[in-house]
Amino acid sequence: MNDSTSTIGTTLPDWNLLRVFLAVVDAGSLTGASRLLHSSQPTLSRQIAELESLLGITLFERAARGLRLTVSGLSLVALARKMESAAQAISLSALGQNQQLDGCVRLTASEMTSAYILPPILQRFRQNYPQIQIELLASDNVENLLERQADIAIRHVRPQQGGLVAKKLGDVNVGAFAHSSYLERVGGIVDWQYPERYDWIGLDTSDRLLRAFNQSGVPVTREFFAFRCDNHIVCWQAALAGLGISFAPYCIASRWPEMLSVMPVDKKYTMPLWLTTHRELRHNTRIRLVFDALQAGLQIML
Repeated sequence: MNDSTSTIGTTLPDWNLLRVFLAVVDAGSLTGASRLLHSSQPTLSRQIAELESLLGITLFERAARGLRLTVSGLSLVALARKMESAAQAISLSALGQNQQLDGCVRLTASEMTSAYILPPILQRFRQNYPQIQIELLASDNVENLLERQADIAIRHVRPQQGGLVAKKLGDVNVGAFAHSSYLERVGGIVDWQYPERYDWIGLDTSDRLLRAFNQSGVPVTREFFAFRCDNHIVCWQAALAGLGISFAPYCIASRWPEMLSVMPVDKKYTMPLWLTTHRELRHNTRIRLVFDALQAGLQIML
């Protein structure tokens, strides 16, 4: 194929083909795009070939670690992004006008919130509205509501994207906790003047706790944490087993009387709690019902 933008055909490609194109651009490979789109790699390869045939250009060339955009492919990205934004706007607008209760609402929240806080709130909601299905993405990554990765997000940072409705519900108090059996092994107390004497449970690839310690005047490195895992639920279970000291919201830790706070009274750490949805979706009946139920349930927790 000629790799000149002047040879782009006049046939308007199916939006689904452009969607596949953008997924490959974002993932950098057909394998990564297949995970994003939940489709097979051969199917995506055929769709890219079909798009190239329609446009009369070569979009990608093979590189050492996947696929690399050609000059013609690069020129198509901005145009495809505009079509993507328009398609999302149409989808959001249509969904926002939907007043039917039957259907699904997709939520995203942190792992700890998803496991320990949301289930009773959602159980009460489902009793009242059994026709509304719930999908829950338990993740500490900030999902993109504008791309419909979720309809409602519960997060500890204020969203910066435009077009979103964000409501701050309050602040979550966070403390350091250890099992009573661990405290017995270390003399009954934790002396914060000598944090290196204790076993700390931290994150593996994330530097969030490293930054928190260093900002509080306790310079530490990754090796400071004797046990590391990026899954917060696993970290909490490790602390329950007596493996060391872990951080958790007080509203969650209080469910286990054997987990004792080791946070000094002069130290206080809080995280804001935000409930967010897209402005268009706020007028969708079932999304509004879920949003209001989450707001009421989470504020009781605080």
